[in-house]
Amino acid sequence: MRKPEKSSRVGIDVGGTFIDFAAIDIGSGRVSFEKQPASAGRQHEELLDGLHRMGLSGADVSQLFHGTTVAINALVQERGARVALVTTAGFRDVLEIGRGGRPEIYNLRFRAPAPLVPRARRLEVAERLDASGKVLQPLDGESIATTVAQLREADPQAVAICLLHAYVNPMHELELAKALRAAFPEVPITMSHQVASEWHEFERTSTAVVNAFVQPEFASYLDNLTRALTDDGHAGTVGIMQSNGGVLTANRAAHLPVRTLMSGPAGGVVASRELARSLDIAHAVCADVGGTTFDVALILDGDLVEKSDATIGGRPVLSSLVDITSVGAGGGSVAWLDGTGALKVGPQSAGAVPGPVCFGKGGDRPTVTDAQVLLGRLDPTRFLGGRMTLDVERARDAVRAHVGDPLGLSVTEAALGILRIAESNMTNAIRAITVQRGFDPRDFALISYGGGGGLFAALLAQDLGIDTVVCPVAAANFSAWGILASDYREDIVRTRLLDLQGSPQELVADLAELAQEIREVMSAYGPSDAVEVAHTVDARFVGQHHTVSVPIETAWLEDPAALVAGIEQGFRRLHDRMYGPRTRDNVLEIVTLRAHGTLPVESPRLPSLPDALSTPGPELKPVYFTDVPSSAAVHQRADLGAGARLVGPAVIEEPTNTTLVPPGWAAGTEPSGHLVLTREGASA
Repeated sequence: MRKPEKSSRVGIDVGGTFIDFAAIDIGSGRVSFEKQPASAGRQHEELLDGLHRMGLSGADVSQLFHGTTVAINALVQERGARVALVTTAGFRDVLEIGRGGRPEIYNLRFRAPAPLVPRARRLEVAERLDASGKVLQPLDGESIATTVAQLREADPQAVAICLLHAYVNPMHELELAKALRAAFPEVPITMSHQVASEWHEFERTSTAVVNAFVQPEFASYLDNLTRALTDDGHAGTVGIMQSNGGVLTANRAAHLPVRTLMSGPAGGVVASRELARSLDIAHAVCADVGGTTFDVALILDGDLVEKSDATIGGRPVLSSLVDITSVGAGGGSVAWLDGTGALKVGPQSAGAVPGPVCFGKGGDRPTVTDAQVLLGRLDPTRFLGGRMTLDVERARDAVRAHVGDPLGLSVTEAALGILRIAESNMTNAIRAITVQRGFDPRDFALISYGGGGGLFAALLAQDLGIDTVVCPVAAANFSAWGILASDYREDIVRTRLLDLQGSPQELVADLAELAQEIREVMSAYGPSDAVEVAHTVDARFVGQHHTVSVPIETAWLEDPAALVAGIEQGFRRLHDRMYGPRTRDNVLEIVTLRAHGTLPVESPRLPSLPDALSTPGPELKPVYFTDVPSSAAVHQRADLGAGARLVGPAVIEEPTNTTLVPPGWAAGTEPSGHLVLTREGASA
């Protein structure tokens, strides 16, 4: 008898320490998760290993969505391709001149990172457009020939083209790229208008260079991955998670890796948005405690917050991104003493190899995970469901030698100090996206996930005055679940300087044109009439440089007067919140139009838990919240049915995550299995 065919959808998130998997069987609806250590250079092999551990072959997977760190690692570690940059004559040094502002104004030793393309490989061609896209000087054929000869001598592995005002009229970039492809058919070419079709010459140049810098390695990785999957019988679709919370096809992502730089963290925010909506939470702080970093973002009015630019690894990038702030604080963050003898935690991380000292893989510097084990918060015999036993004595020796003895502290005091500093680093990151932007964190719930999310959740909320915390099902795989739940998405941007009051009909026409264009682009993903289009505009007061992004409601597009009024009211509301009120007679202008096209993918659903009839009697163990141990009840999360309620101090364990319920807190289980922690005196 023939073996019944399987058909599963899989989401995969590759982090700095672990690779996380989430899968749903399309026929039965069965949900499964997997986690395994990551190691550099073997990602595509480890993805297959993880699938096989879940009982899946490539042939069993109809759809695989993947968040990857290949691009961002190549950028941050500066191990990308040898890039040549071709610019308009007179503009080769824009990449090095940059902006006049200093990101660290009080650091007298600050030095901007060196350009990814040295001056010798920054070439010029004779051509010129004006700001409206009109040709002032045609692209010179002799100049192209000279550039080809210079490129042969430079022998680049990738080429970036960024010509002046190509975002308005790309004709010269297209003509030049055609000539370069004919001369160098094996060299990938990045054109600035394809990766950043908007004004800001320096940022557009930087974005094109970053894309070219990471593209060869990224494309090679995707090629290896798709080959390995195909050899394993896979014939379905492969999608790559973008920084904006949507998915691109693998073929398109291979040409646009700059869109994937923050793909993994974006998956967690997408999952948080869906979770917040299901629990009727309007505003939430999303906190991802991974092995290497702590990533935070906001959910406002039930939706994620985006931005149109970022600085990543010191390089400006123009791209739609979920607004995520990252700091070097996670389970692998190393505790160390600075030159004055002060205790610091991170941003250095032990990673997966050698990992924390307690992993027994050769690590010798104490980490956050080592401190958690010593304080009884992590069970050394049940880590990763018992697949890994943690070495408590090695962790104790490392904390004593590197922190306790130098500071005259006991091992327990040293471990508490390590965690308190890690918590402080995390709460400072949350305050940066709330308090410093005019939000009161007490108005938010905290959704905490990642491998260490449950251990820190209530403690962070306590510091911030937050009363409600949600620790999701499979929190350690939550970003993978969000990637699995993501929709296909494309973005189109146009720089368009318009007087808001004087050009309403023109603005309506331009937005309609963008919507039509994005539907045509997304016809490769599915029916164009199924594409959902959203618009935003970047507006500013006349005479200002910086802009505010204002979302457009669909109903406004039917009435130019309503469109103008809506943009003006939205702009002033956002501007007043961020910068304080201005006089009402300032004139507004539109600078940039943005269209976001989404093709929805069926969202996976978690099965409901049976009602809790009784909670098994817990075991008790000592857990340190201060230097005096508390007797904490230990529960297995799998034993908790819907409606179960526990009071702290308690520890709730599962194979890939542990949730800490401190004294003064209670935990309840939602029907889908999510844990909701509430502070005493707060409503559930």
